[in-house]
Amino acid sequence: MLQYHIAQLNIASLMAPIDSLQLFDFVENLNRINSLADQSPGFIWRLQTEDGDATGIDYFGSDHIVNVSLWDSIEALHHYVYRSAHVEIMRRKKEWFHKMAESHMVLWWVPAGHIPSIEEAAAKLNTLRTSGPTKEAFTFRKAFPAPSESFQRSGET
Repeated sequence: MLQYHIAQLNIASLMAPIDSLQLFDFVENLNRINSLADQSPGFIWRLQTEDGDATGIDYFGSDHIVNVSLWDSIEALHHYVYRSAHVEIMRRKKEWFHKMAESHMVLWWVPAGHIPSIEEAAAKLNTLRTSGPTKEAFTFRKAFPAPSESFQRSGET
C-alpha cells in the first residue's frame, strides 16, 4: 500500500525586517522552536537553508517568511502546532506579523519519500486560495484523508 505524508506551507508577512529589534524575540526563539519540531513525534522534514531555518528564503517576497514541513499524519502536525511550546510563539504573532487577508497556510498529501519544492507549496496555496479546501489543498479546519491505494490505482493510466 502506498503511504502518504502530510505537507504543510505557512507564510507570514513581517511587520519589520527580520533583523529588526521588533522581531528580535521571534528570531531568538527560532532555533528552539525548530528543534522542537525536529524532535516531535511524526516530524519528517522541514525546508531550511544552511543557517538551519527558512528565514532567508524570499520566494514570497523579502517581507515574508515561509515554513514548509512534512509530517507522518495530520494529527502529529496538529499536536506540534497547537499542543506544544510552539503555541507560545503563535500567541505572540500579532507582535511580529501582519494579519493576512488571504489564506496563508495549506496542507496537502504527498507520497512518502517525496520532498515538496517551494514552487509546489506555492501552487497548493494558490489552489486553496482560488478553489477553497479540496482534496488537493486544504486546512486543519477542512481536512481530507490521505488518498487510498484503490483511489491511486483508479487514477493511474
